[in-house]
Amino acid sequence: MRFAYRFSGLLGTVYRRGNLSFTRDGNSLLSPVGNRVSLFDLKNNKCETFPLATRLNIVCVGLSPDGTLAILIDEEGAALLVSLIGKCVIHQFYFHKPVHSVKFSPDGKKFVITKDNLAYLYHAPGKKREFNAFVLDKTYYGPYDETTCIDWTDDSKCFAVGSKDMSTWVFGAERWANLIYYSLGGHKDVIVACFFEENSLDLYTISQDAALCVWQCDTELDGLKPMPPKDAAKEEDAGENDEELLEEPKGEEIHGKANPSEQETRNKVKYSRVAKYFFNKEGDFNNLTSAAYHKKTHLLVTGFASGIFHLHELPDFNLIHSLSISDQRIASISINCTGDWIAFGCSGLGQLLVWEWQSESYVLKQQGHFNSMVSLAYSPDGQYIVTGGEDGKVKVWNTSSSFCFVTFTEHTSGVTAVTFTSTGYVVLSASLDGTVRAFDLHRYRNFRTFTSPRPSQFSCLAVDSSGEIVSAGSQDSFEIFIWSMQSGRLLDVLAGHEGPISSLSFNPMKCLLASASWDKTVKLWDMLDSWRTKETLIMNSDVLVVAFRPDGKELAVAALNGQITFWDHENAVQTGSIEGRHDLQMGRKELDKITAKQAAKGKSFTTLCYSADGQSILAGGLSKFVCIYNVKEQILMKKFEISCNHSLDAMEEYLDRRKMTEFGSLALIDEGGGGDEGVAIPLPGVKRGDMSYRHFKPEIRVTCVRFSPTGRSWAATTTEGLLIYSLDSGLIFDPFELDIDVTPSNIHKTLRRKEYTMAIIMAFKLNEKKLIQEVIEAVPSSEVDVICSSLPDLYVEKLLEFLASAFEISCHLEFYLIWAHKLLMLHGQKLKTRSVKLLPMIQFLQKSIQRHFEDVSKLCEWNIYNIKYALAISQQRGMKRLAEEPSVDEEELDSDSDYLMQEVHKDKLSS
Repeated sequence: MRFAYRFSGLLGTVYRRGNLSFTRDGNSLLSPVGNRVSLFDLKNNKCETFPLATRLNIVCVGLSPDGTLAILIDEEGAALLVSLIGKCVIHQFYFHKPVHSVKFSPDGKKFVITKDNLAYLYHAPGKKREFNAFVLDKTYYGPYDETTCIDWTDDSKCFAVGSKDMSTWVFGAERWANLIYYSLGGHKDVIVACFFEENSLDLYTISQDAALCVWQCDTELDGLKPMPPKDAAKEEDAGENDEELLEEPKGEEIHGKANPSEQETRNKVKYSRVAKYFFNKEGDFNNLTSAAYHKKTHLLVTGFASGIFHLHELPDFNLIHSLSISDQRIASISINCTGDWIAFGCSGLGQLLVWEWQSESYVLKQQGHFNSMVSLAYSPDGQYIVTGGEDGKVKVWNTSSSFCFVTFTEHTSGVTAVTFTSTGYVVLSASLDGTVRAFDLHRYRNFRTFTSPRPSQFSCLAVDSSGEIVSAGSQDSFEIFIWSMQSGRLLDVLAGHEGPISSLSFNPMKCLLASASWDKTVKLWDMLDSWRTKETLIMNSDVLVVAFRPDGKELAVAALNGQITFWDHENAVQTGSIEGRHDLQMGRKELDKITAKQAAKGKSFTTLCYSADGQSILAGGLSKFVCIYNVKEQILMKKFEISCNHSLDAMEEYLDRRKMTEFGSLALIDEGGGGDEGVAIPLPGVKRGDMSYRHFKPEIRVTCVRFSPTGRSWAATTTEGLLIYSLDSGLIFDPFELDIDVTPSNIHKTLRRKEYTMAIIMAFKLNEKKLIQEVIEAVPSSEVDVICSSLPDLYVEKLLEFLASAFEISCHLEFYLIWAHKLLMLHGQKLKTRSVKLLPMIQFLQKSIQRHFEDVSKLCEWNIYNIKYALAISQQRGMKRLAEEPSVDEEELDSDSDYLMQEVHKDKLSS
């Protein structure tokens, strides 16, 4: 239970690639983030990342019409059927080849996927449990090149498929006697999207060269005639495509014909092009990259490679709005069910926007770090996390909503370190641009900038417990600079290291600074004694990171040889060491010719952090694993695999001999232009695109790990983003000193006899959260004082811990505040003796109370404003009435004011 940390959230990554999807109610948005999926609740302003992952990056998402199921398909065609209610995997399926798009029918009974130049119709999984949830019904042949998009008619009778061969095909989900499958041309580039009109077979097709074709059908949806069974058996499909899929069944095969004869099309459904429009009227070449259409409002939204999007009204093609949201290509667009909100995803910037087009305002505007995150820090109360990235940005995240609420862009180069001061209202950041900046979280501004006499690249940062002394280490001049936060003056420059400064850490209890360097030493500097070197610790290898225990009595040092050593810095004595090289398990890169076991030799931990109670240490490095060690026993307690995404490099364990050929490894052979788009070569001898461009996988690594001050979670900045791991809050039976007489029925009997103290002790022995809550809430508020004084010390700590967790979800604020106040007042002196161990729990309690305080204070301020406004209005009316009717006495006016105040109070209570 103590190390039962589970993945609970992904911050800093809001969109990678794939299609965005609104939920059925239109209030939430499903966004693929690498090999995971995040759900953005736009009404409640919260974000949740599902605790499931695919093996590779997700490229397309299909959402069922009832909003309960989703199909996630990765780069190689492996699919997961996911329940959006339970947020768990129901079924796994492999499509054998990369899938381009997937879409459910409006009735939810079938879905279509496209891969290569084929379309496959599957029976959708139902509510009953099935051996195989995906049953192939039909395979459709027709396009000569890869398929790109799908759209269904409103009655689920037909669907359209667009292709890279510039054609669009309309297929029937069932056999229709008067529908022949042939291609619709009219375009000169790849089909990006196709849309049916509402309750009609009329079709819109949009191509990459920003052209829109309007197709009119001579038949209504009700005019489709079912084919008799005997004719269906005799029918011979006309087609020239002989491709066979040997790896999976084809179901019923249906072949379309590109150029049917007049005899074949007689008395059949016919399409005619009635209009063709162009988006680029000025003649500038700008690729159209994505599109979405809302059938009820006839609203067409198109996104372009330049970051511009257009809103048009169809079928008249009237321009409603045009706006540039970024300088990168818009990769995906989605419209919610009401047609009010439009979601845009930009994969180049990792940007996600939700735009309300009628009011021209942002509902959501989130963007992660453009480059890798480098460092992170928790605020003292654990409510916020600050991150710094190689893009020079400093972002502050709310841990409860998972949203970034402020971004500081003052740095002109990569940020190397960030930290909070002890107050929690000031963020400090060090950068390679030679500055250390202080940001105010009240006014959201940069109010201090610390610089060195000579330009230096700062690689690390530390601030003392009082928040008055700021220190930063340089990686080029090998010096440590000390500034005063109050005045901004440079106080001193500490010299003595003979290599780049890699890490700094202040002792939490004393004014003592530890500095680590590549010169194989750790120096301890006394801040009160003219900043002289108090001690020098000699290591066997280059020192990468140093960290003090929360009580300040121990120092942990990680070196380049993979060892973590522990020191009693008062006596300069090493108290223990951990050989962490074998636990790191560095993965093999794609181009490496050795196994992961060989690659891990010589690797080391690059980031360390003590737990809140100081008994454990968290370590990470250039690996997909994060390790928790017990400091006293010096053993590995648990390893966390932060990612299973094989779209990242350094994830492989073994060398794949299947990729070896007589010409070398296939992994070393470049397949072309790389990237998402590849190189487009429309004609022989004509090249478009940068042929020298090479695409490399990002390498999996952990750059920084930090424990929350409350001890209930820890965070890691990784290639995937900012990962949060929390203690599992699910139902776990974890009894404490359990007796045979301690049962729920006996606890209820004790409660009915009004023996509250005994009932609380028995509930804590059974250790079931709901039962504890029931017992405590049954205690009258007048009895709280007596019960708190009679509780044993052991149960006082357990009760405080329960109160801290109950504050986050309960609405009984005053009742629980009375409990917390009485416990701390009566047992405060005894708790002080164990303050170090109880500090995380007290901080957890403070965090919960502080969050409620902020919410309630805003509500109170709003109520005070309303009351003042009501009083002013009543006084103004009273003066006006006195002027008009001098006979009115003041008592009547006072009664009118009281009545008005009562009405305002009623309105507030109802809201």
